[in-house]
Amino acid sequence: MDETKQRRISREFQDYAYRLAVALDDTAHTAIYMRMVKNTPREIIEKAKSFVMDSNARSKAKMFMWKIKNIKEELENSKTQKL
Repeated sequence: MDETKQRRISREFQDYAYRLAVALDDTAHTAIYMRMVKNTPREIIEKAKSFVMDSNARSKAKMFMWKIKNIKEELENSKTQKL
C-alpha cells in the first residue's frame, strides 16, 4: 500500500475494504467497497469473497456484487418463510 493511501485509512473497515478492492482487482471503486463493508455484515462479505476467489471469473468485482445480492436475497427469503 502506498504512503498516501496509508494516511487516509484510519479505521479497520477502511483497511479491510481497500484489501478487498485489491483482491478483486478493482481499486478504482474502493469507495463502493468501503460503504459496503461499513453497512453489510462481515459474514456476508466473507462468503461472497470466498466464492469469488474460488472461481475462475474474468471480472471478480462483478461476480462479487452478484454474489452479495444473491446472499442477501437468500437471507430475506429464509426470513419470510419462517414467518
